[in-house]
Amino acid sequence: MQRRDLLRAGLVATTGFGLAEVTAGPAAAAEPRRTPLRVHTVLYDGVEEQDFAGPIAVFGVNADHIKQTFVTADGPRTVTTAIGMEIVVRDSWDPRSADVLMVPGGGLGEGSATYREISRGVLPKALAAARRPGLIMASVCAGTLLLSAARITAGRSCTTHHAAKQELKKQGGKVVDGRVVDAGDLVTCGGVTSGLDLALWLTERFHGPQAALFAEKVIEYERRGTVWRRPS
Repeated sequence: MQRRDLLRAGLVATTGFGLAEVTAGPAAAAEPRRTPLRVHTVLYDGVEEQDFAGPIAVFGVNADHIKQTFVTADGPRTVTTAIGMEIVVRDSWDPRSADVLMVPGGGLGEGSATYREISRGVLPKALAAARRPGLIMASVCAGTLLLSAARITAGRSCTTHHAAKQELKKQGGKVVDGRVVDAGDLVTCGGVTSGLDLALWLTERFHGPQAALFAEKVIEYERRGTVWRRPS
């Protein structure tokens, strides 16, 4: 049995709180999503591990309700992360089959993977072309700069790592000092570990607070900060 499944089973046994309550409990969303939330995580060489590993772990807890896919703008290939870990990406770039396109960061400053991807231009161009009604663009840490390079954050409320906020602002983003900033079809978060909070928020937004609470308990993490939401 995988660790995640063992933890889920243990939580149900000790608290009586199970996945049935995620969609049927009294605290569930008023109109819970009936189909799995399809999250495509965008990887590239030099991507920071924590930026995508945190959200992956959160989404994986509610795997019955959230389907994860890993993609690159170049199509199926092997990606080498910031610390040299090799990840085989088997799925094709297909944003039309996604509900959420999540972009992790690749560090900051000249020579970083983030700036290499911006300079290369392939990923920003693919992100810009992916935009459509119903698709949420999400980013963790410096990943927001990749969305900015695609002109997705211009004039929009957003956030990023504190060291990059001024740059994001100069590029036209309306920077908000929130750990997670939800502007509807654009959801961004601050640095590194805030990816956990972003994933928990998206879990709550689409499947209700009980689903998010269940994920918190399984990974033993309590959310930090405030989720800034665009006024209705």
